[in-house]
This record gives sequence, structure tokens and C-alpha cells, in this order.
Amino acid sequence: MLIAPALPCAVRTQAFAEQPDWANIPFILPEHGPSRKRIELWFRRHRISNPLIYATVGGHEAIVSMVALGCGIALIPSVVVDNSPEPVRNRISQLDNISMVEPFELGVCVQRKRLGDPLIEAFWRLL
Repeated sequence: MLIAPALPCAVRTQAFAEQPDWANIPFILPEHGPSRKRIELWFRRHRISNPLIYATVGGHEAIVSMVALGCGIALIPSVVVDNSPEPVRNRISQLDNISMVEPFELGVCVQRKRLGDPLIEAFWRLL
């Protein structure tokens, strides 16, 4: 999901404009990984050759917090937002109607010998 600050600020105004100028909106990017690859693909699809990068951060949780503070917008797996503390979640908004890349798919693996552990067994049954 593409997220923006919920608080009134310049970043929110830019991001929620009728036709946002994506090249001039600050982005907060992960250092590496699937999120980084997807946002780079999104930049290419939107012909943004020189995006405005406010920060490059190591963890998704920190990215969500920086968006909540009004530093920029970010592409984040929805599971990260869903598991963020409520005060942080209340300070971000999802940008709808944005042509994005396909949703993130998450996988789960476990050692066969640990499938009998009560916590893992309960979780595994939910899948």
C-alpha cells in the first residue's frame, strides 16, 4: 500500500492532489528488498527518473513512523501497517486509486520437527 501522512502538511497536500506531481513528493524508501524493487519499478512506470528521496531506512516500522511524522510517502506491505501501534496507524492514510504494483505475497516456513509446538501448531492451523 502507498501511505501518506494523515496530518495536514505539505506532503499530504501534494500526495492527495487531483494529479500529484510524483517527482516532487518526498519518498521514504527501504534500503533493499522487495519493497525497494517495487517502488523502483513504480518510478520507472511513471517515468520518474530522479525521485525526491527524503530518506532511505533499514526497517519498515521506521518508514511508517517517518510517514506519520509528515516526512514523505512510502510503499509498505499492508501487514506492516496493520501491525503498527495504533497511535502511528492513526497518523497515516492510504492513497487510493493509485496505479500500483501487485500486492505483496508472504510465505511461512517452519521446520517439520517444530510443527508439534503448541504455538506453531495453532498458527499453522490458521493457514
